[in-house]
Amino acid sequence: MGDKKKAGALFVRLVSTAGTGFFYVKKKTKTLITNQTKLEFRKFDPRVNCHVLFKEEKMK
Repeated sequence: MGDKKKAGALFVRLVSTAGTGFFYVKKKTKTLITNQTKLEFRKFDPRVNCHVLFKEEKMK
């Protein structure tokens, strides 16, 4: 009974633009998928020890 999944949500990979290869995984909701918007966040990259821009890529 409690095994309902959210329809239309998918996981995307946020990759660091610093070129370190570090990434975060985030769930992209149905509304963002239909708007065709690419996610961009300014988050912490521990390999360069500062905040950098992370851009969306598809999960492999």
